[in-house]
Amino acid sequence: MSRKPQEDSRTRTKRLQAILRLIREYPISRQEELQDRLSAEGYEVTQATISRDIRELCLVKAATDEGYRYVSSHSDRYDPKIQQRFETIFRESVLGVDYAMNIVVIKCYPGMANAACQVFDSMQWKNVVGSLSGDDPFLVVVRTERDAKNISAELERYSARK
Repeated sequence: MSRKPQEDSRTRTKRLQAILRLIREYPISRQEELQDRLSAEGYEVTQATISRDIRELCLVKAATDEGYRYVSSHSDRYDPKIQQRFETIFRESVLGVDYAMNIVVIKCYPGMANAACQVFDSMQWKNVVGSLSGDDPFLVVVRTERDAKNISAELERYSARK
């Protein structure tokens, strides 16, 4: 009787990181979809392994505009209350958004940048390296100029002056 070799902890860690990345990038709603995506990236896993990984990562299904999908229970991005709070604070605080290279500048009413920056951070944006708040502007550093352009366009929808 042969036994299956024990999984290397680095392989497992990489797979768990891949799962978190995949559920951020794709609207995955079924374990089979996740298994297919992992397989396409070279991870051959069983449904039982997927199920254990989902439990370990505390993934839950959340309702989004596109339907249900897996999200991390530690992520606020798909929480409707957090989304509403973000939209309200941004509309009341932000005057405008602009970017240069990979830096996004969000101009706020005096004293409002800290609140706007805090709700921005709570949304866990993709490709954001970090943010820094002043009194009336806050800066967001992103990975590429394209990311800056995309985030600026998205944020402009929520500013006080459209």
